[in-house]
Amino acid sequence: MSVLEVTNLTFSFGNKLILEDANFVMQKGEHIGLIGMNGEGKSTFIKLITHQISPDEGKIVWAKNLTTGYLDQYLTLAAGKTIKEVLEEAFLPLFTKEKKMFKLYEDLALEEDTNKQNLMLEEIGEIQSELEQSDFYNLDNKITEVAYGLGLKEVGLDKDVSMLSGGQRSKVLLTKLLLQQPTILILDEPTNFLDENQVTWLKDYLINYPNAFILVSHDEAFLDGVINVVYHIEDATLTRYTGNLTKFQEMYEIKRRNQNQAYEKQQKEIVKLETFIAKNKARVATTNLAKSRQKILDKMEIIDKAKELVKPTFIFKKGPASGKFVLSSENLVIGYNEPLSKPLTLTIERGKKVLIKGVNGIGKTTLLKTLLGLIKPISGQAEVDYNINYAYFEQELEFEYITAIDYVWQFYSELTNKEVRGLLAGVGINKDKAESLMPVLSGGEKARIRLQVLGNRETNTLILDEPTNHLDKLAKEALKEALLSYKGTIILVCHEKEFYEGLVDEIIDLEAYSTKIV
Repeated sequence: MSVLEVTNLTFSFGNKLILEDANFVMQKGEHIGLIGMNGEGKSTFIKLITHQISPDEGKIVWAKNLTTGYLDQYLTLAAGKTIKEVLEEAFLPLFTKEKKMFKLYEDLALEEDTNKQNLMLEEIGEIQSELEQSDFYNLDNKITEVAYGLGLKEVGLDKDVSMLSGGQRSKVLLTKLLLQQPTILILDEPTNFLDENQVTWLKDYLINYPNAFILVSHDEAFLDGVINVVYHIEDATLTRYTGNLTKFQEMYEIKRRNQNQAYEKQQKEIVKLETFIAKNKARVATTNLAKSRQKILDKMEIIDKAKELVKPTFIFKKGPASGKFVLSSENLVIGYNEPLSKPLTLTIERGKKVLIKGVNGIGKTTLLKTLLGLIKPISGQAEVDYNINYAYFEQELEFEYITAIDYVWQFYSELTNKEVRGLLAGVGINKDKAESLMPVLSGGEKARIRLQVLGNRETNTLILDEPTNHLDKLAKEALKEALLSYKGTIILVCHEKEFYEGLVDEIIDLEAYSTKIV
């Protein structure tokens, strides 16, 4: 039974064709991975099927009597509610039924007509049965299980949602969605705000998820473990594959190899036909044969060569060296209104590649900003080497409505238009994308542009807070290669083990200094 059918869907943005005659069918209970390189249109497809934007052509038909849950990270949470109160909203229909049951009990006490009493008792019994079947009286345990699995224990379920960071707010929204268990769950990069333990928990949860879901994620290990169908977007074409990500990759390589073989064979045939035509079209005796070959050539359906996957090139320019100790602290306590850490005394030496790790919300970003002097510590001291020249990649950043070209020019006004376009082209941002507004670019495209901007000036220290969020496989590989080649100091926050393994030579685990029980 299909729960979602998309037929002949076509959508363009400006001069760029995003999807052309795309077809998509989702069967009940399927776990679908929606994949493709940065900028191919994954998020656009999700916006189309959730009716946030309208297609140029085609139909999107949802089955009747189903529920849909979409992880919208821009959804606002009303101030004055605690995390637990927001999570309880996932069961609002059940609470409504309970309220109706209590009202029936009140009315029953006042009712004298025996027949009406019997009808009311029957309705009460039906509601009671529904609540029990829905495990309504175990809701607190359900909420606690999912909330703690996604790291909300450290935040505190009694905390007002207006006090949450962007990542914490996203966790609340994801937790609420999972508790609702909709017929179709739509998740766009859900692991970006989760640490390793929380990603593992979510992976186990989704493996056993009883309903259908569509998942976009650049975490290949995570994606591979939870999906059984792949839809791949490439060059405005949407293609279905059965199996997990590993199976898709095998089938995709075979498809590319077969396509290239067919292309080479056809090219030889074209050369053969064109040569024959050129030699024989002017001769009276063979002109008809030449015309016959020309008809064959004209009717031939030309096979394209398989698309070459272009890996971006990141280069981080190295400037004059810093002093021996790049960043250091003594009895440093980080936090905002309350301490997030015990006193921290640490030293980061020149040339080291250091990973800062710990569960989400423990204070990794806060530590970076405190060490750099961007926010004040609660107590203690942080010292920055006077010769430090650093580039800082922030995890969360909002963009003005300016083009990618103008964004680069904000930092390098001396560069010519050609030089700026060359920088952008180096990380796969073509002419159309370069002239697009920053907020409408994909998360991966924005990340590549930001990394290229940081890398183009001479530095001796790179401070990168979750730089792999939104990057596809090739971009991650290119970034890792560039960081391995960089001769300066690197301070990295990253939850992807596959990325930081083999890159860092020192780890600072904040859990050892946390004031929280984790």
